[in-house]
Amino acid sequence: MKNTILTGDRPTGRLHLGHYVGSLKKRVEMQADSNNDLYIMIADMQALTDNAKNPEKVSSNVLEVALDYLAVGLNPNKSTLFIQSQIPQLAELTMYFLNLVSVGRVRRNPTVKSEIEQKNFGEGVPTGFFIYPVSQAADITAFKANLVPVGEDQKPMLEQTQEIVHSFNNTYRPVLVEPKAVLPPKGMGRLPGIDGNGKMSKSLGNGIYIADSADVVKKKVMSMYTDPNHIHVEDPGQVEGNMVFTYLDVFGTDKKYITELKEHYRHGGLGDVKIKRYLIDVLEAEFAPIRTRREELAKDPSAIMEILNKGSKQAEAVAAQTLAEVKKAMGIAYFN
Repeated sequence: MKNTILTGDRPTGRLHLGHYVGSLKKRVEMQADSNNDLYIMIADMQALTDNAKNPEKVSSNVLEVALDYLAVGLNPNKSTLFIQSQIPQLAELTMYFLNLVSVGRVRRNPTVKSEIEQKNFGEGVPTGFFIYPVSQAADITAFKANLVPVGEDQKPMLEQTQEIVHSFNNTYRPVLVEPKAVLPPKGMGRLPGIDGNGKMSKSLGNGIYIADSADVVKKKVMSMYTDPNHIHVEDPGQVEGNMVFTYLDVFGTDKKYITELKEHYRHGGLGDVKIKRYLIDVLEAEFAPIRTRREELAKDPSAIMEILNKGSKQAEAVAAQTLAEVKKAMGIAYFN
């Protein structure tokens, strides 16, 4: 039996190394398995829930996200790449699902509560943002996805989808597929920002981006947070919490050499500049080919948009079929 997988990103900026480690590499692996049907959504409608007054920020980044997808190896001949707003069936499904979910249930969603606090919305939270877990349920069920890759912090969102599926199938007919979470491997948390912040984030400006030039990557690595008490080369240094070593653990392939560097750093006699230069080399080996592909692809933006147009039409056909089944189950397919 084939797996149907839905995943995606909000187009509020170019994708960074946190996205690469946390989801993009896994998607390329999933794509290589002929047992998987992979749907990858550029979630512009979701991005507009907190950027409605700055729509250009969203629309201008649709192409950027698509370029990142293609550059890392996502293949439109093997995966369906589409734009959320071009699938009108998703909005209609959201409306039907909203009638199955109480305001209190959405308010109790830990992810929603946390993000409302982070964004300091207070009582001014946009309704679209407040109910976006229901919109996500529409996205997932429209394609009958049985697997959804999520981080630990997104599990409550998927639980809400599972509840909606149960409610719909019990109220009407068993039309919708209940999705299961695909969690990251234990120990594989978020890639921290270069400033030592626990999260690499576009809004915090502490990320290295897939599209960054070699010079920009070098500049960012040289400014990376290390050990503030490691003032002189001969001083013993702390490896834990040192972002250079954190990144080397993630991206470095010569684990034996990295272990030796850690021991040297702990005992003193190893400067920050040397380990930063090594990290620069490691990142360049991984991302130079990706950067080159991205630059080539960016020369023909119309071709990229045509890929998204074709993928969106394919995705709409699938969503339309699900919506027809939903309306029939609800008894509102009046003319079919």
